[in-house]
Amino acid sequence: MKKVAFIGLGVMGYPMAGHLANAGYNVTVYNRTHEKAIAWQKEHQGNIALTPKEAANNCDVVFICVGNDDDVRAVTLGGNGALASMAKHAVLVDHTTASAELARELSKHCQQQHISFIDAPVSGGQAGAENGVLTIMCGGEQHIFDQVKPIMDAYARFSQLMGDVGSGQLAKMVNQICFTNVVQGLAEGFNFAQKAGLDTDKLIDTISKGAAGSWQMDNRGKTMCAGEFDFGFAVDWVRKDLAIAFAEAEKIGAELPNTKILDQYYKEVQEMGGNRWDTSSLITRFQK
Repeated sequence: MKKVAFIGLGVMGYPMAGHLANAGYNVTVYNRTHEKAIAWQKEHQGNIALTPKEAANNCDVVFICVGNDDDVRAVTLGGNGALASMAKHAVLVDHTTASAELARELSKHCQQQHISFIDAPVSGGQAGAENGVLTIMCGGEQHIFDQVKPIMDAYARFSQLMGDVGSGQLAKMVNQICFTNVVQGLAEGFNFAQKAGLDTDKLIDTISKGAAGSWQMDNRGKTMCAGEFDFGFAVDWVRKDLAIAFAEAEKIGAELPNTKILDQYYKEVQEMGGNRWDTSSLITRFQK
């Protein structure tokens, strides 16, 4: 498998597609804003397409990383969608954080055309994409996962097949529930520390070595305390992801009381103008 397409060159997709090109794959990219595709081509010497259909033509694997369920449908279905030109036995891999329902819907479309499908949302943020160390949660068939994993290794440090189609998206929902609640704890704790007059740099260097330590503390603790919120994963996007988790929780009868409160806190951050701040900006809600 050497010829691949990458559809969606946002803060995650742009570097992910770049890692594929750097690994020696023949990469064709498509992005809704064509200028972004031109910039990517100048940097990585790959190919650009004017439609998802053109990008996917004759490719062994087509990767997608766009915004939401509707965006995925827009680039896969219809006359100009990727499925319109994908060959039999090719593989469609969706890295978008979307609903499990969409994953199952896409899988059915693929089955009708003898195309394989993997839902494969990622975790690790913009830095993880740029450094090629993402974690990927996948849903689909084992032999198809085994086929695409070596390609995804170009930008991932760990990939795991979680189960049938949709399982990757369900695992990503759990990831979002867990990490946002960790951010909430850090926001409350560091706001307390600042009001108590503690040196937060020394505090983080100390408590990160104990039971309070986490990836979020190591990577966002000091910038959170410094009021720096320009690290990729925006408040708008986390609320989109949580809405997906809430809809699924309603279906399966799972309670998410703390996460629902946290979602409303993020709504307050949006109302403060923080739509594009990263998720660590939650601390501003307590500093009002």
